[in-house]
Amino acid sequence: MKKLGEALYELWEPGMNVPALIFANQQVLKQLKKDRTLEQIKNVATLPHVVKHVALMPDAHEGYGFPIGGVAAFDAREGIVSPGGVGYDINCGVRLMLTPLTIHDIKPLLPKIVDKVFKTIPSGVGRESEQRLSVDEIDEVAQRGVKWALDNGLAIKQDLERIEEGGCMCSADPSYVSTTAKKRGRAQLGTLGAGNHFLEFQVVEEVHKEVFGLKEGQVVVMIHTGSRGFGHQICADYVRKILNKRQQHLPDPELAYAYINEEEGQNYLKAMASAVNFAFTNRQVIMHKTRRVLASFFDRDMEEFPLLYDVAHNIAKFEEHVIDGERRKLLVHRKGATRAFPPGREELSEVYRTVGQPVLIPGSMGTHSYVLVGKESGNLAFYSSCHGAGRVMSRKKALQTYKANTLLKTLKDMGVLVKAASKRVVVEEAPQAYKNVDEVVESVVRNGLSDIVAKLRPVAVVKG
Repeated sequence: MKKLGEALYELWEPGMNVPALIFANQQVLKQLKKDRTLEQIKNVATLPHVVKHVALMPDAHEGYGFPIGGVAAFDAREGIVSPGGVGYDINCGVRLMLTPLTIHDIKPLLPKIVDKVFKTIPSGVGRESEQRLSVDEIDEVAQRGVKWALDNGLAIKQDLERIEEGGCMCSADPSYVSTTAKKRGRAQLGTLGAGNHFLEFQVVEEVHKEVFGLKEGQVVVMIHTGSRGFGHQICADYVRKILNKRQQHLPDPELAYAYINEEEGQNYLKAMASAVNFAFTNRQVIMHKTRRVLASFFDRDMEEFPLLYDVAHNIAKFEEHVIDGERRKLLVHRKGATRAFPPGREELSEVYRTVGQPVLIPGSMGTHSYVLVGKESGNLAFYSSCHGAGRVMSRKKALQTYKANTLLKTLKDMGVLVKAASKRVVVEEAPQAYKNVDEVVESVVRNGLSDIVAKLRPVAVVKG
């Protein structure tokens, strides 16, 4: 391993087709060595037609095949697609809703608001939505994404301009999604799920750049969830199909891949895009219901609760990047990483094209979150950034180490109200089970992948 900068290392060993760039300061690097994260990113670098280098974000930890926090790009014509490079929770992501409220406005009513949101948004394993979709309806959601929500009174027009891909990947084709996946997704639209997924009320504590209109003391709402059982089943289905099709000589069978231009690769990409659209719509429905709750409590119009942005964390997308002076079309896999486009990219809507893409970084429960902005120097990581704090302790270890009542009291003393479906999930998601999000963000900023816009402090958390 070679040190290239204060928070940048290069890893290169025989057998790797390209080097791995590791974006981490010394403290974060120590934590990355505690599991198989570095071994997994080395394995990714052995895949065929991988371009330039692979990247490891500072919040990385061990995952399925690719490490969570891994970024890899493959040639669009000759390259591959790997379901393990996207993950089981396809388009797990984050959105941030703005409000016209201050912390002084909301504080006296916060317990009642949180209770109402908890009752309105199904949260936790097995919790189902009141919206039971027919097969035709789930196909429409999978194909049209947030446009479906707009037509069904669950979005306002401005929302679509503030979602990655406009809330819809046009390549989606639900005919390549199994009946099992559709059955799993039918009652899950507008549900939060469990694990590290959450809905959090936050207050803007610091503003570093005045590019997105955030103001100190302003209340915002962050939503973190994905495609639920619908996306999980799609990944499981295609991992099995690809493994059965070809016995590949890989350092890890979880890296199973299909060539982009062959049938299995094309079919997976169409199914994956269907899950991406489902996840965008899932977060949209959750946000719109939260928007209604807040509008009713404060007698405000829905338009006064606009979406700032929605970003995907687990996705593979075709993008153009300049590699060694040549513009090339690549399939960029981001797993536990956020796209961070700079100003001027055509993929950004006019709202953000001149200032750069918002990048949303949730902290762990009870710690700060961040809003960043993409910048041109981020091309070092295919315009990618971190996606959160990143685990350093397994859920099992957290359950053995911490007590729910102690954690809840500590969070209450910090001014954070927690409403969770179970005490178990509170312990599994203890802040101490994650890296220090400040150090993670520092590692990103030091390498010029993105800049800090604002720092957000949690005041209430809803968890599955």
